[in-house]
Amino acid sequence: MIGYYIHHQGRGHLARAQAICARLSRPVTVLTSLPDVPAEPFAAVVTLPADDEAGTVTDVSADGALHWVPRRDDGLRTRMAALSAWIAAERPAALVADVSVEVALLARLHGIPVVTVALPGERTDPAHVLVHRISDAIIAAWPGPLYRPEWLGAHRHKTGYVGGISRYSTRPASGTRCRTAEPTILVLSGRGGSEFTAATVRDTAERVPGCRWQTLGLESWTADPWPRLCDADLVVAHAGQGAVADIAAAGKPAVLIPAARPFGEQHATAHAVAAAGLAVTVPHWPPPGRWPALIDRALTLGGEGWARWEVRGAPDRAAATIAAVADRG
Repeated sequence: MIGYYIHHQGRGHLARAQAICARLSRPVTVLTSLPDVPAEPFAAVVTLPADDEAGTVTDVSADGALHWVPRRDDGLRTRMAALSAWIAAERPAALVADVSVEVALLARLHGIPVVTVALPGERTDPAHVLVHRISDAIIAAWPGPLYRPEWLGAHRHKTGYVGGISRYSTRPASGTRCRTAEPTILVLSGRGGSEFTAATVRDTAERVPGCRWQTLGLESWTADPWPRLCDADLVVAHAGQGAVADIAAAGKPAVLIPAARPFGEQHATAHAVAAAGLAVTVPHWPPPGRWPALIDRALTLGGEGWARWEVRGAPDRAAATIAAVADRG
């Protein structure tokens, strides 16, 4: 048995876990406070209590040593007790943390080998330094040739740069469009949030003629956006790891607008993408007058360069990293 902790912010961590666990031969139990987790491809799902039930939150970082350990929070206490009870009962061969410094540390304190999923950005604070040090292996879900942060250098012997992990890594890009005089622009937003809204897109669509603007995730949600991705001429999205990997899997021209995230996560990804010439990136939603040039630039750049994001085979490479730790004995 392998335990897999999935963070509850957004749905990208879940999609990544689904892609990876479908390639693992060992059964996987998901541990999360995320609601409505599908059964497939997991053996079981353990729903954890929320860890933010205290009316007054104090010293959440233990004086900067950790990320989220608020004092006297009943939710945190019962959550950690539930994790310990599961570990004691199931004796997992390994635990994957995507992502929580505290969960990874708790598992290691129980003697369980830990695989940590690293995130982009500047992860040099004491908590990240600790979790990367105690991990048996680290999965970096982006291509090493395009982004190799200095803070992972000390752990190069146990870090796997597996490429962008998309649940669509093996699906053919059916319905891929060719550039037309009136391109279809799909504005993609995840549940983790972005700086643009449906009203922003509607205003831009009214003031930028000659394009068919569509949205996904702003006013409507679908569990499978792949057909919409494939049918678009251009994708506008935030720079979350899941969104970037899905766009890369579809091979679509893109304009990326990184959202504000802790440690500069999305800005680091956007910088790597722009430096490699894979997509157009802008820091904020542009005014209407800038869109025609951005659209033309992105369509001219095309989507062929996304092959360098190494999406094909990435879930298999991540699964192999986890299996190696679980099988080590």
